Amino acid sequence: MSRLFLALLCFFRILFGKQLPPAAVKFLPETTTPPASPPDRPQVPVDKASEARPEPVPGARPEPGSKVSATQQHRDGALAMLALLQREGRLVDFLREPLDGFTDADIGAAARDVHRGCRKVLDQHLSLEPVMPGSEEARVSVPKGFDPAEIRLIGEAKGEPPFRGTLRHHGWRVVDARLPALSEGVDRTVIAPAEVEL
Repeated sequence: MSRLFLALLCFFRILFGKQLPPAAVKFLPETTTPPASPPDRPQVPVDKASEARPEPVPGARPEPGSKVSATQQHRDGALAMLALLQREGRLVDFLREPLDGFTDADIGAAARDVHRGCRKVLDQHLSLEPVMPGSEEARVSVPKGFDPAEIRLIGEAKGEPPFRGTLRHHGWRVVDARLPALSEGVDRTVIAPAEVEL
């Protein structure tokens, strides 16, 4: 499995809360441990009024005057971004295609088109910058009081920061997001319509 395909697969599995494929485990740092399962939630009595309310249908239009939750907005935004990546780069088609019967040259040719289209989406809608500027394999210093969300230490840290180490990946930070406005009444779960030629 090519690293590009594996990286794209991991991105979307993380985006939608799925487990990483076994092929990705060897690239994780040795200090990484899987998150503990959340404790069982205690049973909370439900009143009859809330019991009577129907569950929301995925992709359904919200009732007029009702507020869309932040969770729903995040979900809709993720699905809209996936739809853009599919429309411009056929990313979902590429990731869903079994690659066992194709040569590396065939996969590379397909990946070039996917890369071109998906990069176009990123360039149009997101401004990115490295979290830690510098080239890979460069010697860098991790300052005291660093944010673990920005810098992940790989290996065994001894003593107190600042730490000296080798930059394995500079990371990415979104500086600006220019996502299109989401129209109401659109089923976000349809990321690509079926096409019928007449």
